[in-house]
Amino acid sequence: MRSIKILSLATLGALALSSTAFAQDGNGDTASGKHFAVVGGISLLQPKNDPVDGIGKVDGGPAPTISASYYFNDNFAVELWGAADKFDHRVRTDGGAKVGSVEQQPLALSAQYHFGQADNVFRPFVGLGYYESNFSNEKIDGLSSTGNHVGVDTAKGAIGTVGVDMNINSTWFARADARYMHARPDLRVAGQNAGELKLDPWTVGFGLGARF
Repeated sequence: MRSIKILSLATLGALALSSTAFAQDGNGDTASGKHFAVVGGISLLQPKNDPVDGIGKVDGGPAPTISASYYFNDNFAVELWGAADKFDHRVRTDGGAKVGSVEQQPLALSAQYHFGQADNVFRPFVGLGYYESNFSNEKIDGLSSTGNHVGVDTAKGAIGTVGVDMNINSTWFARADARYMHARPDLRVAGQNAGELKLDPWTVGFGLGARF
């Protein structure tokens, strides 16, 4: 939560400064008609609690993210989004004790609708698409050490996005977004199915983008 507050305050400060800069931009340049955009930032990913019997929580964590979008016009776009590095998670029991760890790296393709005119200071958007998230380095205390391989199948499913862009000028913009992934991968121990993990994580992200 502390990381989210720090990121939020930093982003709000950047947005306040960029709003003034964009309002004073009188060179006649426009964001309208530009078809490509890239965004780099950081996201915090948090799975839901009690994903399977015996596991009370999978801790969330941050990772750098990047996206590339193609705009068919000023409102409709398709976006490829993913983590540039892996999200690290600690696995805990119902009592809060750490019993293992796992990493994941999601990748998603979504269709988006951006509201308003291209040069509006604030431009909210929504998106819906498909994602896959690969899990690696799965470890559960008392199992991994005995040679019983622990694995999590690749998560696949729908992803929903809500966010807002704030134009700094016709090229640069700041972005804040939230994403929900429907994640129900199988947990396997020694090759046998040990249950479905109801992870269903949310992400909260902040970034800086450029369009061209």
